[in-house]
Amino acid sequence: MRSRYSAFVRGDTAHLLATWHPRTRPTTLELEPGLRWLGLEVRDHRATGVDRAEVEFVARSRPTTGAAHRLHERSRFLRDGGRWYYLDGDLS
Repeated sequence: MRSRYSAFVRGDTAHLLATWHPRTRPTTLELEPGLRWLGLEVRDHRATGVDRAEVEFVARSRPTTGAAHRLHERSRFLRDGGRWYYLDGDLS
């Protein structure tokens, strides 16, 4: 989760796509230009199976103009071939 947040901060779409499970990964990914990431709080994490896990987090960001935004999500991850991949998530 932290590496994916760092990739958003750096605008590293290659890392984001590489850590997204092929079953749910988009073909392309465009990030919002000028978005400034302000912080990540991991609130909870738990195993949901041998090769499955969930992470609840809040990420804060601010666009170039306007008010700050909070993204609160419970993300699902799957271990495949020894690597963890982002599957999807539910926004709160």
